[in-house]
Amino acid sequence: MYGWDELEQACLSCRKCGLCEGRTKVVFGCGDRNADVLFIGEGPGRDEDASGIPFVGRAGKLLDDLLLAAGFERDKVYIANIVKCRPPQNRDPFPEEREACLAWLRNQVSLIRPKIIVCLGRIAAGVILHEDYRISQEHGQWIDRAGVRMTAVYHPAALLRNPSLKGAALTDFLKIKEEADALASKQA
Repeated sequence: MYGWDELEQACLSCRKCGLCEGRTKVVFGCGDRNADVLFIGEGPGRDEDASGIPFVGRAGKLLDDLLLAAGFERDKVYIANIVKCRPPQNRDPFPEEREACLAWLRNQVSLIRPKIIVCLGRIAAGVILHEDYRISQEHGQWIDRAGVRMTAVYHPAALLRNPSLKGAALTDFLKIKEEADALASKQA
């Protein structure tokens, strides 16, 4: 396992899969490296590939709005992705691409040691929670694994395509904040 600096340098020079061929920048992750809450998306889009920062485009703006509405500060959580390089045309990452990148994410999780992991969308939920995760039926439900509370919410890009889901998403984010506050008060 790498420390933060070694991990980031190794990830930035990664060539484990073909996604490295088309990337502009590796999207390593950002936020508080001691965060209690870790949000995990599927992979970077065009804006993220250009900036090297996760969730900075339209979906990122909506994620920021949801975080703020629930009482989170973006710089007090950590945000990462399953894959660190943009899949062409924003397609879903292939299983071999996800597998090639998972070691980076596992190392990040080990370093952060979050109390809560939130999967942003069905792809992340399918990798982290269980393979046949059905976001429309299971979003907001909690799973406990190795002392970590885990859940999934609709991906912000899905909310942009289907705004009628925003109410359910906000409810999920409020519940996540409630859970985070409850866990923090147990520590105090």
